[in-house]
Amino acid sequence: MTSQDHIYRTLRNRVIFLEYPPGRILNEKVLAEEFGVSRTPLREVLNRLEWEKLVRIIPRTGTMVTEIELPKVRNAFQVRFEIEKLAAFMAAQRITDEQIEQIDVVKDECANLMSEKEPKRLVDIDFKFRDIIYAAAGNDILRDISDHLYHLTVRVWYMVFNRVQWESEVQSFLEEIAATAAVLRRRNPPEAAQLRHDYLVKFVERIKDLF
Repeated sequence: MTSQDHIYRTLRNRVIFLEYPPGRILNEKVLAEEFGVSRTPLREVLNRLEWEKLVRIIPRTGTMVTEIELPKVRNAFQVRFEIEKLAAFMAAQRITDEQIEQIDVVKDECANLMSEKEPKRLVDIDFKFRDIIYAAAGNDILRDISDHLYHLTVRVWYMVFNRVQWESEVQSFLEEIAATAAVLRRRNPPEAAQLRHDYLVKFVERIKDLF
């Protein structure tokens, strides 16, 4: 039997990576058969995804993948600006040499994508990068809030990959990772917070230009 956490991550990723496009109705019976579980644990996963606003449960109809509503995405980014600053501030206070080395590994993975257009891998690298920062910050509540907001916004990034200049997008992310690693090495919380905020603002401006 598949664990609920595995089912959650699988369905979440299908939504994030647009394998389940906005507006799609999910069939509980088919999903329960796919994962080899009863409908009860599946519904608990769907309830969690609904709380995260990735799906909407419609009585007598089913579970629908939510539309990407740009006003809500904008509001989520406004909160993310502050959340990411706080996470970077706390990470700079607590980060270990081992965690900085982990960021260097992520940077190398990102550099390897310069000549390979694999959007899903680039988002996976962003997951890893954020995981290291939030592990260093050491606040699970902050991480849960950030993950919720991130999942609301990352679909927009993935959606526009076919419109961006791939090498430029990878280069921008590579520079962000390198700059973040450098400031974290200096253990300078205010500088780390401002850097994280500024790169997120630049990211949002790039996305806005594509709309």
